[in-house]
Amino acid sequence: MRFILLTLLLFVSTTATAADMADVIYSGGDILTMRGPAPEYVESLAVKDGRIVFAGPLVDARTFIGPGTKAVNLGGKTLLPGFIDTHGHFVYFGKNLVDANLFGCADVAELVARMKKQAERTPADGWIVGFGYQARGMKEGRPPTSAELDQVAADRPVMVVDSSGHLGAANAAAFKAAGITADTPDPTGGQFARGPDGKSLLGPMEETALNAVRSKRPPFTGELAARAITGAADVWASHGQTTAMEAGLGLGNDDIGIVLHAIDEKLLPIDLYVAAKDSALDDTLAAAYSVASQYNPQAGGVVEKLRAARPDLDRRYVNRVRLGGVKFWLDGSLDTAWFTQPYTENPPGKTGAFAGYRQIPDEVLDGVFEKYWPTELQIHMHMNGDAAADQALTAIAKAVQKHGMRDHRPVFVHATWLRIDQIEKIRACGAVPSFLTAGIIPGGDAVVKLWGPERSAGAMAARTFLRSGLPFTFSHDAPVSPVPSILALVDAGVNRLSGSGKVVGPDERIPPYDALRAVTATAAYQLKEEQSKGTLEPGKLADLVILDRNPLKVEPTTIKDIVVVETIKEGRTVYSR
Repeated sequence: MRFILLTLLLFVSTTATAADMADVIYSGGDILTMRGPAPEYVESLAVKDGRIVFAGPLVDARTFIGPGTKAVNLGGKTLLPGFIDTHGHFVYFGKNLVDANLFGCADVAELVARMKKQAERTPADGWIVGFGYQARGMKEGRPPTSAELDQVAADRPVMVVDSSGHLGAANAAAFKAAGITADTPDPTGGQFARGPDGKSLLGPMEETALNAVRSKRPPFTGELAARAITGAADVWASHGQTTAMEAGLGLGNDDIGIVLHAIDEKLLPIDLYVAAKDSALDDTLAAAYSVASQYNPQAGGVVEKLRAARPDLDRRYVNRVRLGGVKFWLDGSLDTAWFTQPYTENPPGKTGAFAGYRQIPDEVLDGVFEKYWPTELQIHMHMNGDAAADQALTAIAKAVQKHGMRDHRPVFVHATWLRIDQIEKIRACGAVPSFLTAGIIPGGDAVVKLWGPERSAGAMAARTFLRSGLPFTFSHDAPVSPVPSILALVDAGVNRLSGSGKVVGPDERIPPYDALRAVTATAAYQLKEEQSKGTLEPGKLADLVILDRNPLKVEPTTIKDIVVVETIKEGRTVYSR
């Protein structure tokens, strides 16, 4: 009936002038605006020139109807604001699309077999790389050794990285190519596995040690660089995301070149928020700043030519790329998180009162806040344990004392275990945690075992933040999560079901609407883009996603199974099922 009404309105309306005539009007399904603390629906949504010009009763949409207006009948489907990625590794994921998929490897033999197939399709001068295995999920309960990776190709660099992105292993050729020898000391915040002599390299490596090898991989250029960007964009859009994030530009030594190539060639169909990586800070930031500085507005007006027309006039973006922050890793993954109290049960290979790793010295983080707290560059900090959160809060307190409070919105990436006193400090400094709810399924049972009942029950304290009126977001951290599914994050935040079916932290479950806010309205707030994204309101971008079912009207455990039908970026379809 509603669609018939809209058709009639289109037929009889002559009220719209060319200036206010909509390009398209949506109706005939649930249109969920995501404004405010409770669900709000409108009957119709009008879009013109990539922006929303009307959201309200269908009968009032006639004001925006003209001869060229297209009527879209949702057919009972659900329309929402486009999803926003608040912590993913877009470039890293795109590069991984070229590498071996090691997710689900049952044992080292299967891993080696998959890597041998990867060797067959890797150019002779390229590294043979795989991603996604989980040591604790394999029969041996450990990563592969250098000798085992030599079975893939003893004379070529071979490297594998686990699903967390924090652990890996390399063969002798990879160590040689990276300039790592038995005499190379372990870097701060990481270590190379050593033989009985305490020196020889066994292959496995953790945290910053992995980064020291990974950064030496030969760069992606030309067509390969383009494939990484366009491949990732296609995957992100297929999951309803209209804004992506690269939360660590510089993990690879070619990342900047890949992004610059995307800017030059206008390859991105969706927005990409970039945060520069912390290690080798000066070099990384200098490289990351080249995203902006190479297109200096003084250089013959080049920046004006490269900056795509944006309805919201967000001039921070250049051809859909925006340098928005800097990223620090304060600790590691669930096996190496930095706590004030030791692990309840030590991870494999760890002895004594193990409490994880500090990644960077206090003075380094203090210096970053001293430099960037007064600026618009957001500081993102990876933290899983409460000791890492203490380090962040102390650095922020020093910056506030010197420079005063600002609307900086520092991002507490993961913020998996926070004490109550820390949550109150987060309120005071305006930080926004981005909870990796996708990690509950593969890692929830391990967290219960390693961290114990108190920390696992209070992990990713979304309900606590909700009751306190504090903002939080959900993130997938892809490729740590093999698929960058936003609906899986919502499902996990609502149900908190581990891989074994156990509810991890039942008191921190939240309603579906609040979970959706964490990937739309609040996600836009975290990125400081709430003026143009996150809700369906006149004046905002027509960044939209159409779902086959309404997440608020299905059995909560099936939210992850909802299908993305179409993704629309500024009025243009970038994905259609």
